Amino acid sequence: MPERPYRPQPVYPPAPQHHAPVPTGVLDLTIQGSEWTSNMIVPTVVVNGHRVVSRYGRQPIVVPAGPVRIEIHGVWMRRYGHAALDVMVRPGEHVPVFYAAPYHQFTSGSIGHVQQQSKGLAGLFGIVGGTVAVVMVFVFFVLLMAM
Repeated sequence: MPERPYRPQPVYPPAPQHHAPVPTGVLDLTIQGSEWTSNMIVPTVVVNGHRVVSRYGRQPIVVPAGPVRIEIHGVWMRRYGHAALDVMVRPGEHVPVFYAAPYHQFTSGSIGHVQQQSKGLAGLFGIVGGTVAVVMVFVFFVLLMAM
């Protein structure tokens, strides 16, 4: 069978798309903490159902003006620290949003328009204190039996 010669296909320019510019605003998101003080894995940020690349510290996120839903959660063996906030962003407006992850995986995160306190400090002390108490009782009984 003879080979057919290569014939280049015509290249058509893309159709022009004329969209009116969408008015935007900015979410000034601050994820409190760092890799050393919170979690080595940065919390997941979802804005209006779309995942956004995130990092610790302040980061501006350009969003369309109007109602915006921001959801944030951490991941460490499972999802934890979920927090959500609905805001109304006006064109050109900068809306501050702060998120603080909890101290442990058994409570929700904190989110709001001002700096947040992390939840779960009492639970953390309870878990650590209970573990230390169990170890101390075990050591006490081992020493008592050795006498």
